[in-house]
Amino acid sequence: MNEAVASRANMGLIIAIVAVATIGGLLFGYDSGAVNGTQAGLKSTFGLSEGGLGFTVGSLLIGCFIGAFLAGRLADLMGRRNVMILTAILFLIGALIQGFSHEQWIFVAARIAGGMAVGAASVLSPAYISEVAPADIRGRMTTIQQIMIISGLTAAFVVNYYLARTAGASTNEFWLGYEAWRWMYWMQAIPATVFLVALFFIPESPRYLVSKGRHEEATRVLTSLFGAGTAARKLAEIQASFADHRPALRDILDPVKGGVRPIVWAGLLLAVFQQLVGINVIFYYGATLWQLAGFTENDALLINIVSGLVSIAACFVTVALVDRIGRKPLLLIGSAGMAVTLFTMVFAFSQGSLDAAGKLVLSQQLGTVAVIAANLYVIFFNVSWGPVMWVMLGEMFPNQIRGSALAVCGFAQWFANYLIAQSFPIMAAGLGLAVSYSFYAVCALISFFLVQKFIHETKGKELEEMQG
Repeated sequence: MNEAVASRANMGLIIAIVAVATIGGLLFGYDSGAVNGTQAGLKSTFGLSEGGLGFTVGSLLIGCFIGAFLAGRLADLMGRRNVMILTAILFLIGALIQGFSHEQWIFVAARIAGGMAVGAASVLSPAYISEVAPADIRGRMTTIQQIMIISGLTAAFVVNYYLARTAGASTNEFWLGYEAWRWMYWMQAIPATVFLVALFFIPESPRYLVSKGRHEEATRVLTSLFGAGTAARKLAEIQASFADHRPALRDILDPVKGGVRPIVWAGLLLAVFQQLVGINVIFYYGATLWQLAGFTENDALLINIVSGLVSIAACFVTVALVDRIGRKPLLLIGSAGMAVTLFTMVFAFSQGSLDAAGKLVLSQQLGTVAVIAANLYVIFFNVSWGPVMWVMLGEMFPNQIRGSALAVCGFAQWFANYLIAQSFPIMAAGLGLAVSYSFYAVCALISFFLVQKFIHETKGKELEEMQG
């Protein structure tokens, strides 16, 4: 029964909780996007080759898949809120040390620490929101996480553009004698501090409290969210869903048939293909990508800002549709749209020429086609796979296995992300942009058929109704 409807909920408290939880998404986006404008500084400061740059940039993602895996399990042991507090601390420390680093290994270590925070926030924020929001608005509330991720990315692009333009270049000195690229990381300390403080003012997830036998605390939280009558019913439903079972990593295995549960395979499909379509090549290497296509550094950073603003607008479309038409239709629309726009980019890149230095040069017409296709691609991603994958991972698993399934799927998502980010500079240099983007386009096409066959709709279902 869908009794925890929005009309009976304390919407003020729920919105406040979502606002705090999604600051983690903002930091996730900022930390992921800050590196976009710092690559010239990293190469000159640390003397990096293309392969070294790929590793240094991609080292964030090493931390991400570690953090995502550990967060899922720690959330079952320590609680969702407590792990998010640890995440905020890692965000703060990672940002400060990355800016101060004068040795590559120190920078990489700090970037891995920041990556652990990004990975943890990526799985915990949507899971936490799913566990406190009413079923009929859960998709919209969780989609706010993606809006905040893209807002963080866009904020990083704006900060990068402002600092680089004011200093003259990202490698020039700025405030206090430090290079502008260092300040691109330090700016993250402001939202990280806000996140850390705000987390102490939101409650723990009632489903975690029930899993630990803390029923009185769970009742208080549920009452504050839904009122006394609904709280009592919800408490009974949550208790029944655990059935005296305590979550463990082995829960991802089917107790009857053996092997990984089908629902976990479905989650892995969503997690991995969200990355195989190549979206983070735009996010991480956007400035480099557009410079390869013939744009100046300032123009490339401006294109990033436009892409970020377009992404935010696309996510608001998802907010309007995700609880109306459902998750699966949006995924199918996104897969089809991304395949078409990626193949269009492939066409534009394949028609370009090389200058004397071997650098790709696009005509004005082809450059315009590439920019329009890239922004349409970003729109399709952010209407569909961007937010919907996180919505589904936060809600599709039964209570008993949610933490463990998130650990495995979060690890897979970030590991795929790492492979894509690590391989792109080498692929672009050795194979060219047309061949590189052909791979992402084919993956987008494949994802359409996989969603049709293996993904089941979760719109409007209570978390206690999820089957694995």
